[in-house]
Amino acid sequence: MHGILAVFAPSGPGGTNPLAITIFQFAIIGGILYFLMIRPQRQQQKKHQELLASLQKGDQVVTSGGIIGEVIFLKDNEVTIKSAESRLLVARSNIATVLNREAEEKKKS
Repeated sequence: MHGILAVFAPSGPGGTNPLAITIFQFAIIGGILYFLMIRPQRQQQKKHQELLASLQKGDQVVTSGGIIGEVIFLKDNEVTIKSAESRLLVARSNIATVLNREAEEKKKS
């Protein structure tokens, strides 16, 4: 017997192979963890990277520290934002959301 059927086949005189069943259970648990935790996190990271790559001048952004401002200059890994009367230099990775795009998406829905 080969494959999955071998897991459920008796091994020896009237018994089952407890090691094979344990390995099968761990594989099932690993698959469940992947689809419930790891995969959604990777999708969220990919979406955030796309958001950072598509930043433009004039976008209203919120930083991870809660500062709201407008993008006025973009560099490779740095973004200059204007918040009230101040200009702040922020790492691109610290941009949490883009506000004006969220408003556009809500209008489309």
